[in-house]
Amino acid sequence: MYNFYFGMVFVLVNFLLFLVCYRLFGKLGLYAWVGVATVLANIQVVKTIEMFGLVMTLGNTMYGTIYLTSDLLNEKYGEKDAKKAVWFGFFTLIMTTIIMQMVLLFQPHESDIAQESMQTLFGLMPRLALASLAAYFISQFLDVKIYTFLKKKFPKRNQLWIRNNGSTILSQLIDSLIFCTIAFAGVHPLNVWLDIFITTYLIKFVISFLSTPVLYAARNFKVD
Repeated sequence: MYNFYFGMVFVLVNFLLFLVCYRLFGKLGLYAWVGVATVLANIQVVKTIEMFGLVMTLGNTMYGTIYLTSDLLNEKYGEKDAKKAVWFGFFTLIMTTIIMQMVLLFQPHESDIAQESMQTLFGLMPRLALASLAAYFISQFLDVKIYTFLKKKFPKRNQLWIRNNGSTILSQLIDSLIFCTIAFAGVHPLNVWLDIFITTYLIKFVISFLSTPVLYAARNFKVD
């Protein structure tokens, strides 16, 4: 149960830092959050843990906050700004992948202690990056489109929860399917892959549901 209880604390810390980032830096902070979250989520996903007898990867919480960010941008600033954030995250991941692959190609000194660890973390990045880029690109733009549609159908302020959760049901399912297939198919046995896929989708959806009060709070911030 340790992972579950600590996971709840982890989720809370992610949400609090998101709110602080937006409160201090406004819309610019949201773009920065997308860039940082995209990179951190792809580093965290290398680590697998067990919870309730199921194997799952980390990174889902951080990745889920990207949906929160794009929904907030769409809500307060419009579809154009939300799409801009998606493109920014897309570029950030490509940039990180290219730079870190070049870093790994340097010959380490005999006193170096970082190469092996960096190889473990970033050696898988090309495959993870391909999986993440494909999943991110398709699901995020789908999320923005669905949110915009729901915003027209359910425009009232108290219907934000419909727009937020409604836009993530399908988009996160597509995201999880694409990412898990490209990143982990053939890497893990089928039963482990299925565990990862199911838990990845469920956790992302739970994070989206839990982020609704955060989105309500952030919408009321008076920032530039």
